[in-house]
Amino acid sequence: MIIYDLDCAAGHQFEGWFNRSEDYLEQEQNGLLSCPVCGSRQVKKLPTASYINTHAKPPQKVPDTAAKAPSEKQLATWNALEKLHDYVDQHFKDVGADFPEEARKIHYGEAEARNIRGSATREEAKALIEEGVEAIPLPVRPYPKNKLN
Repeated sequence: MIIYDLDCAAGHQFEGWFNRSEDYLEQEQNGLLSCPVCGSRQVKKLPTASYINTHAKPPQKVPDTAAKAPSEKQLATWNALEKLHDYVDQHFKDVGADFPEEARKIHYGEAEARNIRGSATREEAKALIEEGVEAIPLPVRPYPKNKLN
């Protein structure tokens, strides 16, 4: 079913429903279209929104930054994050997903005090901090330098 917005010579606007676009053309050529308000047979098809030129600007192309080398600031940030992660890897024991539980045990004296690292959800990390358990979320490890833009 195709629906066209139609307009008569008197300015009445209405919809015309057609099985095919050819049906509209046939009815128009044979004078079978008429305004339901005034009966005028001078009916024309109005442009639909998908055919109206709104003079909108075409979307802007995103500049290609993939070919640019990383800036000095980006490299300095990368180096600092890499050093931080290297230090944590060397000086903290990885307890994986057990981090929240192990951190609580250490905090409450139920386990030996030691440096640990692992993973926690945002909610778990927030709960640890609210309890007074020392836990610092780290930013993700940077990509290897050879994979930087």
